[in-house]
Amino acid sequence: MRIAPQLQVTDDEQTQLRQWARGRRTPARLVLRARMILLAADGQENRHIASALGTSRQTVGLWRQRFATHRLAGMVQDAPRGGRPPQPRQALEARIVKTTTQTQPHMATHWSLRTLAQHLGTNPTLVYRVWKAHGLKPHLRRTFKLSKDPQFLEKLDDVVGLYLNPPEHALVLSVDEKCHIQALDRTQPGLPLKKGRCGTMTHDYKRHGTTTLFAALSVAEGKVISTCLPRHRHTEWLKFLRVIDEQTPEDKTLHLIADNDATHKHPKVQRWLKRHPRFHMHFTPTSSSWLNMVERFFGALTTKRIRRGVFRSVPELIQAIEEYITYHNAAPKPFVWTATVDTIMEKVTRARKALEKTRTE
Repeated sequence: MRIAPQLQVTDDEQTQLRQWARGRRTPARLVLRARMILLAADGQENRHIASALGTSRQTVGLWRQRFATHRLAGMVQDAPRGGRPPQPRQALEARIVKTTTQTQPHMATHWSLRTLAQHLGTNPTLVYRVWKAHGLKPHLRRTFKLSKDPQFLEKLDDVVGLYLNPPEHALVLSVDEKCHIQALDRTQPGLPLKKGRCGTMTHDYKRHGTTTLFAALSVAEGKVISTCLPRHRHTEWLKFLRVIDEQTPEDKTLHLIADNDATHKHPKVQRWLKRHPRFHMHFTPTSSSWLNMVERFFGALTTKRIRRGVFRSVPELIQAIEEYITYHNAAPKPFVWTATVDTIMEKVTRARKALEKTRTE
């Protein structure tokens, strides 16, 4: 019968082993190893130690031999294990980030977890962790457009100035058209929302015509002046200007913020504006619809009332739009503009530099 060798433990080693064995913040594996060696130093056999500590006799024999060979240093660090040698983690992470951001896969526009893992010879889990740590989402893409208007800064300063410092005894109105709103009727009724299932709508629909919503959002109050007309021409725009003229106090100067649509600058429109001097037009820079605050109202209207609506005729669609605007005007809440010209120009400058850098690479 094999007898385990007697361990000779010095006073310093015994002190350290006892600290490990009693330590509350010591790793559990090191606590177990220290207790094994202390019992072995007392002369107990491996089978008795294994029974007392709830482990196997082979484990006790392994760490008894490890301590006899490497002393305390052998207790702290595990022996090297077999298998493929690990790749440098940092270098692999750098390759994942560089490949994701600077290259494209063959016959695809962006990398997926599996295609990138296969390309680099790693596993999708590691790719996912690296993407999450660096905030990379190749499957998502956002649209943008930098304005090329030579008077961008002047127009930006004009519009933002109206938002942040509106003139006294005047109304600032953000005006625009939401064109070609479709009256869509679904071919089958959808299923309602319930626990564990979202609401459903058929993917196909029937078209029953379109309408165009003309809206003017009061920047100070949040109320909306609106009308729905069948077409989008300078004739309809003039009709809407007359609606604004009728529904606003006569003693107020009106500052209208609009985009650069041709209908807003038609010669007949210009002549009408000259005959109504209380109207002052302020145009946003080209490709800068985000500067027009009424676009935010259009987004809310689409999300809350139109996108999931079912309309069997154009009058039914117009009625739904008018009801929503009436509900909105009953308790209006203005949108608060906070961005200054300086902060906007900082972002635009960074975007232009990034775009130029991409073009030169």
